[in-house]
Amino acid sequence: MESFEKLLDKDNPLLKSIYDRGFSEPSEIQEKSIPIVISGKDVIAGAATGSGKTLAFSAALVKNVEKDSGVQGLVLTPTRELAEQITKQILDFSKYKTLKVISVYGGVSIYNQIKNIKSSEIIIGTPGRILDHLNKRSLDLSRINTLVIDEADRMFDMGFIEDVEKIIRECPIKRQTLLFSATINQEVVKLSKKYMKEPIEVSAEQYIDPKKLKQVYYDVPDSIKFSLLKYLLENEHSGLVMVFCNTRKNVDFVSKNLSFMGINAVPIHGGFSQEKRNRFLEIFNSEKNKINILIASDVAARGLDIKNVTHVYNYDIPLNKNEYIHRIGRTARAGKNGKVINILTERYYDNFQDIFDSKEFNIQQEETHYIKRVKIRWMPEKKDLRIRRRKFNKQYKR
Repeated sequence: MESFEKLLDKDNPLLKSIYDRGFSEPSEIQEKSIPIVISGKDVIAGAATGSGKTLAFSAALVKNVEKDSGVQGLVLTPTRELAEQITKQILDFSKYKTLKVISVYGGVSIYNQIKNIKSSEIIIGTPGRILDHLNKRSLDLSRINTLVIDEADRMFDMGFIEDVEKIIRECPIKRQTLLFSATINQEVVKLSKKYMKEPIEVSAEQYIDPKKLKQVYYDVPDSIKFSLLKYLLENEHSGLVMVFCNTRKNVDFVSKNLSFMGINAVPIHGGFSQEKRNRFLEIFNSEKNKINILIASDVAARGLDIKNVTHVYNYDIPLNKNEYIHRIGRTARAGKNGKVINILTERYYDNFQDIFDSKEFNIQQEETHYIKRVKIRWMPEKKDLRIRRRKFNKQYKR
């Protein structure tokens, strides 16, 4: 705990929260960024999910934001799940200053948010919903003294950056800006030059231990792709498992067919309501249910800090190297072993070639033994059939 006392004043209310949480040593990104953050300077931090970045930028929010003085802190995040997760963390970190912290995002009633914003000091939100509130004039950013842009690289990937820039321009010029990103690419650097004042760049080393991470791939026909996944899930000795798909349709396909075959898995993608996504995550995290497989799209899984993941499956090969890095970063953390299994089919050869040729990864091919082809029980309904069914039901509805 003395290490945290060196980073923070003994009277800092954040330090009391850290005591309560039982944190003993700061993470690398906390140690590097907190002294700069509390000095009031702008910071660009290279930090992945699970590295302790929320505590790092909370240091600025707890220091700068005063109770009952309107909205002074704003944290922009790419996903609803990440907004909720950060809100819970900041609420805890700021409890001795009794700040009101709320999350705002789409998919839920905007009117309850409007009511809560009026009495809040810190807002954590997705860009689209923040803009909704600005357009309705239910959110005033004129008092913002601390702006945090979290997962900046993901903002670009998801096409949110124009919205982010609109929001930044609504904030006072005189403010502290903290930008956190898993990868510091050219787009992130360009954004920082445009809206930050002489930012200091810090970064934590890769959170994954490459010596503890085994990466393999199976090259198989598309016809046995699902069958191989089922076989591996049943025969690999694993703890918590994350299976990544590139589309919502494939998340549904994998989870429903596994369920039909007696393998319980929790699906999560952007097509579910927030209430449903929260419920599924509670099921996955519950020891009582003992469901250890999460089937997810990248959008839904980004920002979820799920500890003790032993296996990551790429049912669909990611579209680029950065997305591959984000996925494999879920396992082999904090000195624990992890395994990444890529199920490669012909349509993803080009994507995988760029990843495979990179010197950053050591991916070995595994021979595919005889795999019994399983019978698929559920297929996604095609759009034109769905439209015809809707018209039929409407015509003959009694």
